[in-house]
Amino acid sequence: MFNFVNKSFDWVIKWANSKYSLLALIIFSFLESSISPFPIDFLLTAMCISNPRMSFVYASLASLFSVLGGIFSYVIGYLFMESIGLFIINFYGYGIEFESISSSFRNYNFIATLISAFSPVPYKVFAIGAGAVSADFIEFLVASALGRSARFLLNAFLFYVYGEKLKIYIDNNKILLTIIFFIFLILGIILIGVFF
Repeated sequence: MFNFVNKSFDWVIKWANSKYSLLALIIFSFLESSISPFPIDFLLTAMCISNPRMSFVYASLASLFSVLGGIFSYVIGYLFMESIGLFIINFYGYGIEFESISSSFRNYNFIATLISAFSPVPYKVFAIGAGAVSADFIEFLVASALGRSARFLLNAFLFYVYGEKLKIYIDNNKILLTIIFFIFLILGIILIGVFF
């Protein structure tokens, strides 16, 4: 497993240095918020490591296109829940919890969206849920923009300020950081199950 993590990280770093890295960031930011199971954080982090002075530009693009992907997911839930939305929800293993997630949007649209947009839980599932229950779109949009921007701009800030030191730390602790990421992902999923 450890070799896989190192090779995967190195592959993402190489991809971040390619001439198509901005296009990839835009596309994957949109897809990550709508259908893709792969978090954009790894590519964004690699791009910030490669060029810390561009971190805020990268984070802004990731935020913008991630929110646009969230809007796309909201539309899937609103218009195509039976044909597409349920497939995506079930693909991510949230079929059973979906009723609970949906009711959270009926009662706590802003906070549920904000938490899902900021945390490593599948934001797309919550965005689809918001659309499925016709949650207030403006609340959804504002919470999505705040949560996604906070998540990605925090990343940018850290690389902009600590650049090379952070790069060295990540290079020396790839496996530990990957484990921590997945622990937070699992904790986020558990918290969503407990509170929603």
